[in-house]
Amino acid sequence: MQTSPTGPAPLAAGPTYLAAELRLPTNWLDYTILAIYFVVVLGIGFAARRSVKTSLDFFLSGRSLPAWITGLAFISANLAATEILGMAANSAQYGAYTVHWYWIGAIPAMVFLGLVMMPFYYGSKVRSVPEFLLLRFDKAAHLLSSILFAFAAILIAGVNLYALAIVVEALLGWPQWVAIVVAGAFVLAYITLGGLSSAIYNEVLQFFVILAALIPITFLGLKKVGGWDGLTHKLTAQHGENFTTAWGGTGIGSANPLGANWLTIVLGLGFVLSFGYWTTNFAEVQRALSAKNLSAGQRTPLIAAYPKIFIVFLVMIPGLVAAALVPNIGTAGSGLQYNDAIPYLMQELLPNGVLGIAVTGLLAAFMAGMAANVSSFNTVFTTDIWARYVKPGQEDGYYVRFGRLITVIGVAASVGTAFLASSFSNIMSYLQTLFSFFNVPMFVVFIVGMFWKRASAKSGFWGLLAGTTAAMVNYFVFYKEGIISIPSDQGANFVSAIAGFVAGAVVMVAVSLFTKAKPADELQGLVYGTKSPGMAEPPAEGDDAWYRKPALLGWGAVVLAAACYIPFSF
Repeated sequence: MQTSPTGPAPLAAGPTYLAAELRLPTNWLDYTILAIYFVVVLGIGFAARRSVKTSLDFFLSGRSLPAWITGLAFISANLAATEILGMAANSAQYGAYTVHWYWIGAIPAMVFLGLVMMPFYYGSKVRSVPEFLLLRFDKAAHLLSSILFAFAAILIAGVNLYALAIVVEALLGWPQWVAIVVAGAFVLAYITLGGLSSAIYNEVLQFFVILAALIPITFLGLKKVGGWDGLTHKLTAQHGENFTTAWGGTGIGSANPLGANWLTIVLGLGFVLSFGYWTTNFAEVQRALSAKNLSAGQRTPLIAAYPKIFIVFLVMIPGLVAAALVPNIGTAGSGLQYNDAIPYLMQELLPNGVLGIAVTGLLAAFMAGMAANVSSFNTVFTTDIWARYVKPGQEDGYYVRFGRLITVIGVAASVGTAFLASSFSNIMSYLQTLFSFFNVPMFVVFIVGMFWKRASAKSGFWGLLAGTTAAMVNYFVFYKEGIISIPSDQGANFVSAIAGFVAGAVVMVAVSLFTKAKPADELQGLVYGTKSPGMAEPPAEGDDAWYRKPALLGWGAVVLAAACYIPFSF
């Protein structure tokens, strides 16, 4: 299996996803912990239902949540178990290179979202990312982006469901269809009951459950190998010095297992796919839009950046420990794949009770990822497609009822797409393929439209269409048909992302030169250098405190992420 700096570690789909001998010795105590978690999840849904009185309450929590709640939900929605297992696998295979996915591949883009893009998103009072394109461009760009996003959300929710099913089958022995139905039913129940508030408060709970699962594995794993010094000594002896450094062997022209150099890491991972994901993915941005004011909306991704900086240690160290304990992991001479790193440590290190918490943490992570996509799907489909183009002008209660109905349909569709994911040999490559098709083209439309006043109303639609088409053509025609030689799916995703970005930008510029620009008064609050009334709202009491300043939080995260590289640079 191969990977590149454009996406997380490989997670093979299908029956060989995890080794059969990794069945966990769970008992009644572990299942009791799991049952308690599910009861609490439903309880949050019923409690949140009381606050749902309008469509704004259902889809955006009434824009009433504090920044620390939305910030934790923001990172929890991203911290799906596909990432947890995948990044541990990445570490077992490639070592400390994993830190790049966090400190370069996330933090700069999260800070950019908070400092630069959230004032436009929140200040314009849009209910979704596609709605911003309606204001900046026209209905054609809005409708196309809404359809593409809704489609992608269902596909990604299905990936999380399928990954959950095959993990539960391997670790607990549940049939895949049982795991899919149970998880889908619980996500459906709490989102249908309490809307986005239910999803967000459950994501906050899930964040702490995930930490409770990962922390014991990390510390017990380090203890078993003699601490950090013992771990690095073993790995250096087995894999060489570069295995425990972030930049060793990444010079241009140098060979390394990752197959990437510092330039492709910085530009490929750190810009194209990273900014494309973090700045336009409504499953994340929706959490910031539910914040109580602009300051809280800006601080949402900035607060999330701080746990993102350190979570890498909780997924990287278990992968390194597994590599040290099983020197031939991932090879033909071992019964364990790289994907087995965390399940192997769960089996070897955790007593019953703690084991139940770890299993619950994995399920919580999968459900958080699925719920984020389902809740964003029901918002976009209801407000951007149904309410604007199919049934406009209905009373508010109608859209709340329809939102609940489309949630049911969305979960059912996710169950169907869960089995579509099984046709891909690497589900993380599949996810990155989706990101290159949908997120990157949308990012280029946003970035050109937000920073170039001359970008015309028509350019948004044609740029998005050209970018999406170029990415798909590169992948399905040039790569799959063998017209161009690319060594892996991940490498193809990188090229597809570049193709989508360049094609979208070129077409937007060309179309803008031959079509009419929007009047300046219609661009207020939508283009950099202009302001909307929403941007001028005074901060709430306490928001002007120095430690809540978005600029301080943002640049503090960037400096801290850069400083974290120092121990891994030598």
